[in-house]
Formats: sequence, C-alpha cells, structure tokens
Amino acid sequence: MIDRARLVTEFLDLVRIDSLSKREGRIAKRLRESLEALGVVVEEDDAGSKVGGDAGNLLARFPGTAPGAPALLLCAHMDTVVPGENVKPVVSGDVIRTDGTTILGGDDKSGLVAILETLRVLGEDRIAHGPIDVLFTICEEYGLLGAKHFDAGRLRARTGLVLDVDGACELVVQAPAANKLAFTVVGLEAHAGVCPEQGISAIKVAGEAIAAMRLGRIDAETTANLGLIEGGLAVNIVPNRVRLRGETRSLSLQKLDAQTDHMRRCLEEAAARHRARVGEREHTARVEARIERDYDRLDLPVDAPIVRLTKRAAANLGKPFMTRATGGGSDANVLNGRGLQIANLACGMREIHTVHEWIDVKDLVATTELLVEAVRLNAAE
Repeated sequence: MIDRARLVTEFLDLVRIDSLSKREGRIAKRLRESLEALGVVVEEDDAGSKVGGDAGNLLARFPGTAPGAPALLLCAHMDTVVPGENVKPVVSGDVIRTDGTTILGGDDKSGLVAILETLRVLGEDRIAHGPIDVLFTICEEYGLLGAKHFDAGRLRARTGLVLDVDGACELVVQAPAANKLAFTVVGLEAHAGVCPEQGISAIKVAGEAIAAMRLGRIDAETTANLGLIEGGLAVNIVPNRVRLRGETRSLSLQKLDAQTDHMRRCLEEAAARHRARVGEREHTARVEARIERDYDRLDLPVDAPIVRLTKRAAANLGKPFMTRATGGGSDANVLNGRGLQIANLACGMREIHTVHEWIDVKDLVATTELLVEAVRLNAAE
C-alpha cells in the first residue's frame, strides 16, 4: 500500500536539495543511500566528468522475484532548471507549491519519489515482479546530456517508463525530434562615428533576418525558438559579429528540416543584402551555420507492449487513462533512439519551469499506484 505520508515527506526533502544541472552531487548522494537501503548495489557512471558536472548517472539493478518475468526500466532525472536554489515548498492541503521565488522541482523529483515509493511497496507488500533497472540521470534539462552519455548496453530491460511529464494518468507516446541551431552573422567592423558606411552591422543583419522568421508555434507539430543572442564589441564600433543560438522541434522530420532551412535561409538572404566598400574591396556579410540533431523523436505505436501494459494497469485501478503527444523532449527520446521501447508517464507536475509550479499530492499518489500496478502486471503476463 502506498504510504502517503512517506511519499510527501520524501518529496519535500528532495525538492529542498539544490540540484541544478551539472550540480547533482548532493541529490545523487541522497538517492544512492535510498536505493542502497533497499538492498541493491548502485553504480555511478562517468557521465558527470564528460559534461563537467559533479555526479554521474545512477543505475541500480533490482533482481526479479517472479521467475521468467521480463525486465522493466524505470527512469527519472535528478537535475532541475533555474531558479532552483534554496527551494521553499509551501504545503496547502493536497497542493504543494513554490513560495514564488523559485521553481518547485517537481520536474523531476515527482518522478524520483514515485519510483522510490514503488520499489518500497513492492518489497513491503511482497508483490512479485520481474527484474527492474532503475536509472536516475543527470543534466536532462541541459540537453538530455546524462542519457546521451549513458551506455544503454548496461541495461537488462528493453522496455520501460520514463517519469517526466506534466499531468496525471497520461502516457506520452509521441515527442518531437529537435535540431540545435548555432548561427554566426559576420559583418565588418568600422568606427561608428567616423566612417560607419565602411562597416556592416551584424546586429542589423541579424535583426532583419529574425524579423522575417517564423518563430514560436509554427503548427500543431512544430515549434521554433531563438533563445540566445550575443555580439558587438563597443558602442562606438560597428558590430562585426553576432552569435545566435536556438532550436526547432517537430513531430514530423520533414517539417523539422523545412523549418531549419527556413531559419538559415532568412539569415543568408539578409546577409546578402548588406555590402560595404572599403577602398577597392567590396565586403558582403555572411553567415556561418552549425546545425546538429539534438535528439530523435519518440514515436511509439498505440499497441506497443509498454502502452498496452500501462493502459491495463490504469483499467485495473479504475483510473482514467489517455495517450498523447508532447512538444517536449525527454530521456525517453534518447533511450528510444538506442533501440529501447520507452514511454513517458505523467507524474503530477504542473506549470513546470516556472515559479508558479505546483503538484497535487493526489496525483503523485495516483502515479505511484499506477506504477506499482504496471510493474505487477509486467510479471503477471
């Protein structure tokens, strides 16, 4: 049986532990202790050193108690976004909120505590289950770096659940692929007061290009964003260089490529319009582009075994259940790209990545109940 008080206490304890991306050391230590108290050896990989962090991914392999039952992966991430230091949760009835100065950290500490409580209930209630691989990753919020640097060959499970999405009793089976975009607009420096006509303002070029771009919500499947811009040397120098960083995401690979090409073309067309002559030489602005696939899409069929398993678990408990798509990426994208079949289970978090974040304890309990039943059914098939 789910211990509601224990679940809430552990959630409050975890959200009070600062764990920004690349600084997960304290929470990794706490989680290692919790897992080891359940009688398993916890392994930490070298992902932290590879990304410049202070902790690696944690992997714990629980032996099965039901002979012949298939292994199942349960995964959540340890890091949070900013502002996520000195979190002071506020409890009001069933709702836990931030105090308005930081995020709460339910993303993804609600997933962490649901997994830990599930493991405890399995043991306390002697529920037969197959082997369980528990993976707690780092730097999910920093580009899914922990999962990208994790050796999936270490897993016994080929299917499972990531707990890392808002809502309750919902299963994400589709999530976008994403391209990481880095553009550098190269202009020409000149003295801004003496001979500005001999310069090409990279800021002006970039501004024209951005004004022509389709950004934000492109359609139901596609989004695009430019999130960082930096450049210029001084107020009395025509800026010769501007760096832009952004992303585009889509459930459709064709639309992803089209949006990426559109953004690059806007920059190249704007650059081609800007020229300056210095002596006998004519200069033209130019664009340097670096485009990388950040992560692959998640696209599970509705009759995939993990989807059917979770749906049956919800039905057994009399809970409403739905599958859906999301615009966010998660470790599930990376793990599916490695040949696993992983869905993303909602774990109660709301208004994530904001100082208005909150969670209803009833949703956290319901998530844990659903997870326990899914693990039980996985062995009962």
